[in-house]
Amino acid sequence: MTATPSDFLLRALDAPGEPPLRPLPPVVTELLRSLEVPPRLAAHLRAVHDVAVELSDGVRDRYPDLAVDRDAVLFGAATHDIGKTLHPEELAGPGSAHEAAGRDLLLDRGFEPALARFAATHASWDDPAVTIEDLLVSTADKVWKDKRVPDLEDRLVRALAGATGREPWEEYLALDDLLSGLGADAGRRLAFQSEFPVHP
Repeated sequence: MTATPSDFLLRALDAPGEPPLRPLPPVVTELLRSLEVPPRLAAHLRAVHDVAVELSDGVRDRYPDLAVDRDAVLFGAATHDIGKTLHPEELAGPGSAHEAAGRDLLLDRGFEPALARFAATHASWDDPAVTIEDLLVSTADKVWKDKRVPDLEDRLVRALAGATGREPWEEYLALDDLLSGLGADAGRRLAFQSEFPVHP
């Protein structure tokens, strides 16, 4: 029996993965199913969301007094590339049209601007208005495949050091250790994503 596009999508959303990937927030799973997103996009969003959970928990453990909206970070990671549903050519190639398109899609579906914004801001960490939540989503979107972006990490280090009063070098070492650990499973996350077609 031949697998249908729906079968691929359901597997991308539900397969345990190796290492095991956490499920997406139910509201996001429902959204992706209703949009019938490309299976590769669903797999990618799961991988980035899973890293965002680990990253957010690592930040919470080190900075228990730092106010971070963890739910917003996880939603942002789980939907950051949702605009690629409308621009599937950007699943396999470069492009930024999906950013504003993703924000608008989420707004049209009734999501609050504070949540929809991540679809547009995940590649804009140099904007003066970015929040720590934006920086965490952007970082998860890079480190899931073990890509390190010094400018982004420097911005996150400055935000963390500014919030705690600790020295930036101290926060850099702690963040580097956390990101190195997250990057260690990048190969397996990439393998999971590649199991799913862009166009079934």
